[in-house]
Amino acid sequence: MRLLLDTHVWLWWLAEPERLPSDIHAALEDGGNELFLSVVTSWEIAIKYALGKLPLPESPAAFVETRLLRDGLHTLPIEHRHALAVAELPFHHHDPFDRLLIAQAQGESIILASVDPKMKAYDVDLL
Repeated sequence: MRLLLDTHVWLWWLAEPERLPSDIHAALEDGGNELFLSVVTSWEIAIKYALGKLPLPESPAAFVETRLLRDGLHTLPIEHRHALAVAELPFHHHDPFDRLLIAQAQGESIILASVDPKMKAYDVDLL
């Protein structure tokens, strides 16, 4: 299974795995699944860190890069087609980071791992 991790899912998996629903936790721990982290997540982490809303044990650059390598996650880049697809999404969700994650999941035919209930309103495969 190919999974695109929502930002909160990835951060909870790293720091508070008990917050994850059991199905998502099991999927993240299953070595047969391919896990993807979008550049959108790095962007969101950098902004929230700079605003003082996300404490990290080190700079966002060091935090994200070391954990991507350590955990074997694939990077999902932002393509123009992903960004432009956001214009076609209904406004069930107004968070620009989440809207881009939805567009990426749709465009790449990948399952989005999220516990955000607003994601259910979209035509996207969710875990």
